[in-house]
This record gives sequence, structure tokens and C-alpha cells, in this order.
Amino acid sequence: MSYVVDFKNVSTVGLESSPVAEALAGLRANEARYFMNKYKHEFTVVPASESQETIDYVNQILKEERDIEFSARPLETSRFQVDNIKFAYVFYEDGLVVNVMYTIDNPKKRAVGFKLSEGMEVPEALEGKFKFARQKSKLAGTIRGSFFVIKGEY
Repeated sequence: MSYVVDFKNVSTVGLESSPVAEALAGLRANEARYFMNKYKHEFTVVPASESQETIDYVNQILKEERDIEFSARPLETSRFQVDNIKFAYVFYEDGLVVNVMYTIDNPKKRAVGFKLSEGMEVPEALEGKFKFARQKSKLAGTIRGSFFVIKGEY
């Protein structure tokens, strides 16, 4: 069952099994606020058990582009298109959020982003491979993020 993320009243619904559920919920709400403010788009998530296609899509890009695989369990996903950009999100139990931004008509504006919830360690698959910038968020505390540009076609 899908869930529209409320960024005014942050909820851990769907993320309860995460050791950093509060921070992950704040990070999810932060994304929801961004899409509402920038695109007037409601950010909706689906349980991972109902969205294997999205998980497979993100995993394929991670594996083919950078040989990255995560051991953490996916909890939720989101997949949608606004304007000419396709987005795919996977929220992992350890607090990691992976998002794919895939511009349909501009191959130079395609990337995979990683965001780490406050309180989580850098996943082994990313350790030493990426530098993480810090960003303060009222909803999520300190977010650490990084990205890489997608070179292939997906």
C-alpha cells in the first residue's frame, strides 16, 4: 500500500525496523518537502515488498556503473517522473537512501545520489569510494550526501 509522505508531521510509518528510524523518517520527509516546493509533487512511497521492479532498476545501475551492492534490506521505494526527469528512490533499513535522477533528454544530467541518515555508519560498499558533504536539515538533522554521474543508458 502506498503512503504519501507528510513533511509537516514526520512519521516513521514503514521505517520502524530501522535502528535510525527517526532520522530516516526525517530524511524521507526532507525529500518530500523538496519535491513539493520545487515541483508541487506529492512524494509517495511503496513498501519494498510491493516494488521489486524499482529495487532491481536501482540495483542494476549501481552494479553496472560502479559495482556497488548493499547488504542492507530495502524498506521502501518511490518511483515517479516530474517534467522530463525520472526519479527512483530506495530507503534502506540501515538509514541509507539511494536515488536515481535520470533526465530523459539530457544524458549529462543523470546521477545516482547517496544520503546517509544521522547516526548511521558509511556502508561498507561506499567506504573509501566517495566523499560525503554535510547538509543541515530541520527535518533530518545532519545529512551526509554524495553522488556519481551515470554514464550508461537505462
